[in-house]
Amino acid sequence: MPYKDCITNDIVLGDNEKMIILTGANMSGKSTFLRSLGLNTLMSLIGLPVFAQSFRTPILDIFTSMRVTDSLKERASYFYAELKRLQNIVELLKQNKKMLIILDEVLKGTNSEDKLSGSIALIQKFVTYQSLGIIATHDLELGKMEEEMPQLVSNHCFESIIKEKELYFDYKLGEGIAKNKNATFLMESMNII
Repeated sequence: MPYKDCITNDIVLGDNEKMIILTGANMSGKSTFLRSLGLNTLMSLIGLPVFAQSFRTPILDIFTSMRVTDSLKERASYFYAELKRLQNIVELLKQNKKMLIILDEVLKGTNSEDKLSGSIALIQKFVTYQSLGIIATHDLELGKMEEEMPQLVSNHCFESIIKEKELYFDYKLGEGIAKNKNATFLMESMNII
């Protein structure tokens, strides 16, 4: 992508919270932002230039759970593969490893009620360790954790805009919980429903 087409965002993680809940509609930029954050952090830690005006990070390990896949060979469903990945994170945290945890749609292989309670418990566990983290989710209920744990959890979002039957994205990171949705609009515009 040409530099002039890049959309930049600022984020500070660790000053006022340990965990960010990142919400947003489909295609709004959540996963791209997570990958950019992880890649820039990794490049910084190994002494390479980063794509930022300024960038500061403590020395830490980066652990992600993005694009987890199932495996017939290992007889592991998608959900079980994700649980194994999360188990690895917790085991490293118990060893007092300083970590940046990046999760994209955690526990998406289970029902919504179980997903919510499991995600809440996971975040509550993560913030007790030497970790910083960001979790992208469509589960807006997770945003309530900011009220319950204000010094540990904060909400950020990417919004989509539907105007005059057109869908727009500005890909700018904002504060709070995403308010706009676009799945039904997209399905209707593609004559799926």
